[in-house]
Amino acid sequence: MTEFLPIFFVCAMGLALLIYVVLDGFDLGIGILLPFADEREKDIMIASIGPFWDANETWIVLGVGVLLIAFPRAHGIVLTALYIPVTIMLFGLILRGVAFDFRVKADSHHRSMWNRAFFVGSLTASMAQGWMLGAYITGLQNTPTGFAFAALISVTLPALYILLGGAWLLIKTEGALFDKAARWCRHAWLPMGVALLLVSLATPLASASIADRWFTLPNLIGLLPIPVSCTIAFVGIGWLLRRMDVLRAGYAPLIFVALVLICLMAALGLAYSIYPDIIIGRMTLYEAAAATNSLQFIFWGVAITLPLIGGYTIYVYRVFSGKATELSYD
Repeated sequence: MTEFLPIFFVCAMGLALLIYVVLDGFDLGIGILLPFADEREKDIMIASIGPFWDANETWIVLGVGVLLIAFPRAHGIVLTALYIPVTIMLFGLILRGVAFDFRVKADSHHRSMWNRAFFVGSLTASMAQGWMLGAYITGLQNTPTGFAFAALISVTLPALYILLGGAWLLIKTEGALFDKAARWCRHAWLPMGVALLLVSLATPLASASIADRWFTLPNLIGLLPIPVSCTIAFVGIGWLLRRMDVLRAGYAPLIFVALVLICLMAALGLAYSIYPDIIIGRMTLYEAAAATNSLQFIFWGVAITLPLIGGYTIYVYRVFSGKATELSYD
């Protein structure tokens, strides 16, 4: 039980953050894409995420909450090192939340201002999350190399969100907006691949032990499904985006599925790379874990809450499935 509980909580935290990246990633991406659409298309884009975007953010609250209650020592180090980007992210999320609600209530004269605010909030939150990912992979070290890599991921990670947002629009829209979404995805496809490649290369470079895990036999052979599946999914996305006839025939959701696969494989690769560390090269999850009695107390809360949130999420997406329709301001 002593070893099981930290593993359970780190898996719960990782799952929550992975789901957040996928679900809130597509509505952040739609927020970034908003300026490139006309007024009618903006309304449809907002309508496509309206029932989901607020609930999507529940997952990051759960993930950070698990980090706080199950790994308090790591929480202190991580949040201290990432205090500025976390604060910037929160400002971005608050701005986009305010803009989302106010644009519906504002008259047509002020709606464009809230559209810009929604874009700024989405882009700010996305870039802050990219900085946090880059800083975490390099071990939260305040070095020129660490800062440069965090800045690079900060610029490139939004491409993943744009691709997720475009893929979501391919599922939820049709007509001219459908064609625009495919074009947006094509523009974001290569930058997203560059970001993924950079993260993949930086992780083993950040630690000699991680490099040994990946590039020694028989580990290298056993881990091949991760890079191979990501490569196949990435190439498949590029092929689909160049075949509008295939997308219009009903295969557009495959792009979103392939992106989920890439995110899942990347998460598994990162988890394998850093285990048993929770902060690379500085602290293991067992050292960071709270007292066993505390973990036992909160175990049932997380074990009940996680499937409840998952069930609610599935239910909402089923209820509001189908194509998005225009907003009504009456």
